[in-house]
Amino acid sequence: MANHPSALKRVRQTRRRTARNRANTSRVRTAIKKFRLALKQGDGAAAAALWPATSSAIDKAIHKGVLHHRAADRYKSRLGVALHKLNAQA
Repeated sequence: MANHPSALKRVRQTRRRTARNRANTSRVRTAIKKFRLALKQGDGAAAAALWPATSSAIDKAIHKGVLHHRAADRYKSRLGVALHKLNAQA
């Protein structure tokens, strides 16, 4: 364990940041899971209703540094294509 004041402060900061990053990551993953579940069940209306919240959660993750912008764009693109295919079939 660290003994110097600056190292102890670093430990405290790391704990806070880790908790914050975990919460943000969990928020994004939960939104994506809910959206994918609606897609899997074939519920286009529910998926369309969840799309703005999911997209917003992904955008917030970019802003907070949880996701790289290209990874987020890839998520949004693939989920959007899946939503479009589901609505085209109905």
